[in-house]
Amino acid sequence: MLKRIKGRIISKGIGEGDAVVTSQPLSFLGGVDPKRGVIIDLKHELYGVSIVGSVLAFPQGKGSTVGSYVMYQLKRNGKAPAAIVNASSETIIAVGAIISNIPLIDRLDVDPIDAIKPGSHVLVNCVDGFIEVET
Repeated sequence: MLKRIKGRIISKGIGEGDAVVTSQPLSFLGGVDPKRGVIIDLKHELYGVSIVGSVLAFPQGKGSTVGSYVMYQLKRNGKAPAAIVNASSETIIAVGAIISNIPLIDRLDVDPIDAIKPGSHVLVNCVDGFIEVET
């Protein structure tokens, strides 16, 4: 069964994949290896997890503006997530998603960290402004 949840489009496009979910903010600079697409922040709960081709759900980004460029490197290396879902996106993640053509949605009608279960299949439609989550 699919659950449709509306949100605000930040970066247009459509992406889908299995969900990688964290309740912790994420820094792409120093937190994600742009060559492998793996979380490398030793203190992050997703340490060692691949985000390649996933729908990456996290509350918001943190850290340096260079994180936007790390997102771009991920995309160029074929190691980026298929889409990103934030509770509330901030500038670093928004710019990174836009320049990398990674669909990004935030401000869902419900908390995405509660609505999206790790490993569930998620469609992110940043043309019409919703996600669909398998329940």
